[in-house]
Amino acid sequence: MEKVESFELDHRKVKAPYLRKCCVQTGEKGDKVCKFDVRFLQPNTESFGTAAIHGLEHLLAHELRHDLSGVIDLSPMGCRTGFYLTMWGDRDPKEVKEALESSLKRILNAEEIPAANEIQCGNYKDLSLFGAKEYVKQVLKTGFSLNIYGE
Repeated sequence: MEKVESFELDHRKVKAPYLRKCCVQTGEKGDKVCKFDVRFLQPNTESFGTAAIHGLEHLLAHELRHDLSGVIDLSPMGCRTGFYLTMWGDRDPKEVKEALESSLKRILNAEEIPAANEIQCGNYKDLSLFGAKEYVKQVLKTGFSLNIYGE
């Protein structure tokens, strides 16, 4: 059976918040796709509330595209400690970190959550702008480390 990359990470040793380049895959026609682990909270210690992570997902999905070209998807982790960011190309973590932190700063000024309606969202009643901003404030205090072990 093929290994799942994220299951190979020792979640007891990492120090959040961090940005980790998980992998770069090359398709049959040579196209490259890169995946990042955008970890806001310490695994097995903290977790987002569902309305806050859902709100932050909407906000980041909208804002990141202003700073980064080639965003394919931003998806919340099932453990609710962060997100997976998938992009075209083999991307530099420093570029992604700068864009992420720039997007988060703009989110602090957001007055509403994009696509917070029954047409564009499958659970539009479970979104928290306040909660999303509280997590943004918390992570901007320290910034994202590019070293997952905090060294």
